[in-house]
Amino acid sequence: MEEFSKVMFLIMIIQAAISGAQSFNVDGWANTRLEAEKQTVTNLQFYFHDTLSGKNPSAVRVAQSSEMTNKSLTLFGMVMMADDPLTETPDPKSKLVGRAQGFYGSASQAQVGLIMVFNFGFTEGMYKGSTISILGLNSAMNPVREMAIVGGTGIFRLARGYAIAQTYWFDPATGDAIVGYNVTIVH
Repeated sequence: MEEFSKVMFLIMIIQAAISGAQSFNVDGWANTRLEAEKQTVTNLQFYFHDTLSGKNPSAVRVAQSSEMTNKSLTLFGMVMMADDPLTETPDPKSKLVGRAQGFYGSASQAQVGLIMVFNFGFTEGMYKGSTISILGLNSAMNPVREMAIVGGTGIFRLARGYAIAQTYWFDPATGDAIVGYNVTIVH
């Protein structure tokens, strides 16, 4: 009797799989098109405050090469995790408009080149609850750098674009920095 139950259970599973496969219409989903609305281009400017020093840093070292990082002039192999405030002006006490959460790591042995993987989440105004995702090499010693916007959520769903970063202030003793961002988002 137990053997019969197993066989019947197996037959029921096979029937369910066959009927499910027969009802799956490949042509139906492949040919479905959504008409997109007109694309919008949004330009935003804000300031990124990366604080490595003090009692409450916004970025901390989470990994490094035991062999190379401390011997390297570029800190090659170092990875930092960050939860940095984004503000309206360079003044750290200015209005908070969002947070930059993600990580950056030293990815170049020849120059200060940080690979940036960040989610910029906005907390104010019409963009509250929306995010953009940044990915790219930040050649930090260059006066102006460009990185890709590779996605977003909320108002910025399916976003693409670019972010221009320009260092406003840098303390070489601590590594603390304030960086201006001018972003162009197509969504």
